[in-house]
Amino acid sequence: MTHLRSTDRVHPRADTSNMDGRITWMPVKTFWLLGHGLAGLAGVVLFPSVGAAAVFVVLTGVTICAGHSVGMHRLLIHRSFSTFRPVEYLLVWLGVLVGMAGPFGMIRAHDMRDWHQRQENCPPHPSHGAGFWRDAWWQLCCEFRLNRPPQLVIEPSVADSRFCRAVERSWMAQQLVLAVPLYLLGGWAWVLWGCSLRVFVSLVGHWAVGHYAHRRGYQSWLAPDMSVQGYNLPGLGLLTFGENWHGNHHAFPYSARLGVSQGQSDPGYLLIRVLRGLGLAWDVKLPGAHPDRDARLQVVD
Repeated sequence: MTHLRSTDRVHPRADTSNMDGRITWMPVKTFWLLGHGLAGLAGVVLFPSVGAAAVFVVLTGVTICAGHSVGMHRLLIHRSFSTFRPVEYLLVWLGVLVGMAGPFGMIRAHDMRDWHQRQENCPPHPSHGAGFWRDAWWQLCCEFRLNRPPQLVIEPSVADSRFCRAVERSWMAQQLVLAVPLYLLGGWAWVLWGCSLRVFVSLVGHWAVGHYAHRRGYQSWLAPDMSVQGYNLPGLGLLTFGENWHGNHHAFPYSARLGVSQGQSDPGYLLIRVLRGLGLAWDVKLPGAHPDRDARLQVVD
């Protein structure tokens, strides 16, 4: 039997297999995506306006940058910096508004994919190894379920948090917290553009970046002990708030800075620097914080 590695949160059991699983269609996930897509399309067709479009742009930027990239990915999942608990909860809540999952669901999806990619062999679902349309279907509407899964252990500071538990149970309903004031301020136009269209575009955009960032682009390093490498996608730094530098992220997963080289724009890291300047962030980790691991990186010419 192939030896399976552990990660910080994922630990294989004696009988765990990372290859023995099946793709399972998730109806709720599918209808959540399609429902928001159709509602967003209705908003564009029935309520075209500059104001509604501005609401879409601003809320998408805030939830993706401050919420998903900084709050969920760099803080909750990787602990690349520290902050006060109320600030953390605000950033995580903004990440929940992106519409992917609650805090536990985001950790589970990320860490299971990361665990798969660190094994000797990785199935096509967590590696984004399928073709464009099949990978879109698998990632956006399905789930890869192992018959003999490993154990996922979320740290008590998160697992026992009343806030995280409450938001995990109600992550879909959290859109109402935003939808009500949007309706009061701008009617159905602002709701459909600011909630439904935003959620649909965010989900599809997140999948697209993940798909291409595991298949093509350029690399500066090869990450150790990973069967699936990440790639950088130049030119998308502002649009993805730094998440396009996925090759860098595979090399330095603990780093709060994803755009590590000159000219690699990383708005997410700029936000962390602002928080640090205001005294709201500290212990900000950068490449070089783990020299033993970094020494095993292979430089790509």
